Amino acid sequence: MNLRKRLTIILTIILLLLVNVPTYAKEFSIDAGAGILVEQSTGRVLYEKNASLVKFPASCTKILTCICVLENVNLNETATVSKNALDSVPNGYVTCNLQIGEELPVLDLLYALMVKSANDAAVVLAEHVSGSVEEFSNLMNQKAKEIGCKNTHFVNPNGIHNENHYTTAYDLYKMADYALTFEHADTFKQLVSTTSYTLPKTNKYPSEDRIFQSTNELIIVNNNDRPDNYYYKDALGIKTGHTSQAGYCVVSSATRDNLNLISVVLDGEIKDNGLSERYIDTIDLFNYGFENFDKTKVIEAGDTVKTIEIDKATKKTKSLDVVIKDAIIAVNNKETNISDIKPKIIIDQNLEAPIEKNQEIGTITYTIDGVDYSSKLLASHDVARFKITGYLIFFGILLLLWVLRSLRLRRIRRNRRRSRKRVAQSKQNRNLY
Repeated sequence: MNLRKRLTIILTIILLLLVNVPTYAKEFSIDAGAGILVEQSTGRVLYEKNASLVKFPASCTKILTCICVLENVNLNETATVSKNALDSVPNGYVTCNLQIGEELPVLDLLYALMVKSANDAAVVLAEHVSGSVEEFSNLMNQKAKEIGCKNTHFVNPNGIHNENHYTTAYDLYKMADYALTFEHADTFKQLVSTTSYTLPKTNKYPSEDRIFQSTNELIIVNNNDRPDNYYYKDALGIKTGHTSQAGYCVVSSATRDNLNLISVVLDGEIKDNGLSERYIDTIDLFNYGFENFDKTKVIEAGDTVKTIEIDKATKKTKSLDVVIKDAIIAVNNKETNISDIKPKIIIDQNLEAPIEKNQEIGTITYTIDGVDYSSKLLASHDVARFKITGYLIFFGILLLLWVLRSLRLRRIRRNRRRSRKRVAQSKQNRNLY
């Protein structure tokens, strides 16, 4: 083999190897100390990092404060600013310049709480709802347990640092999820999506110069083409937080197409180039979710999954369609072919008539990307029980009719024989004469 042919073969082999080299996507991760990304409608966790690790929440605390206020007082009620509410906020923490004895509607104080992140407003609201910060903290901790938080303990309504004031990324997701779906969700969404708010004149403050700008740069429109432009058009609030102990934190949500995402980033830093980890990580989390996942309706409510024969049922009703109770909606990797996934169907053992329409008779489960999605299975119609006594009566009646018919036929045949005999006897008598 000459040199030219050898080189051709070698180059061909190299090209084939290059073409068939598998490529691997870089594993996704965030830089902040903890975080989580969840698809809200299904609760599927799409990403987590130290999501159950206890962290300080700073002003992200105010999500739960807002929930507790909305659920316990009327927005039109008037709250009065106490001296304690102002004195309890250490120097360096954000306030909205409230005055002792000032009277403000609860709604205005909630805007100060969620837009400006005012720590004095948080204490005024806590005292108005529960009488004291301590009692309001108890209310918050009770509510946290009710909505499924596992490692949360708050001692104040604003997130001012305290070693006994802590939560986790997962628990903050649960708070945000609740806040976006509970009875007062529309009000909450309005509060956290507002980028600017002005407190009105009051009995103690004669001008309208207390103008607040949102602390959340994800929702502030910014047309600058710079790396520190963190505006994310699909984002809704929700709350930022920062102390030296907690780092930079943010809880946010975003909706695009049919996906509703909630993101939590805790314990972020400012990078050497001056960029904020909490915003960069949040944007990366949202992009990761929208680019890699779909929400798919796997099966509709009421669809038939199989047909079975029921023991001890009447012939007319024994064939039963098994239908699904609730639609199954999955959040799946875009590469996953849902049509190839076969469900696990479990029908109750020893199932027999009678069965009522919509009676639960089993379960169906789809396992998609390692996550189980299940629903109950129902009977499509009433299944009547086969009753042997009814059939015995029926056949008894048939037998009786058969007997009566037989007796009648026998009587008819006997009468016919007698008639023929009389006719024959009459003919014989005529012949004798």
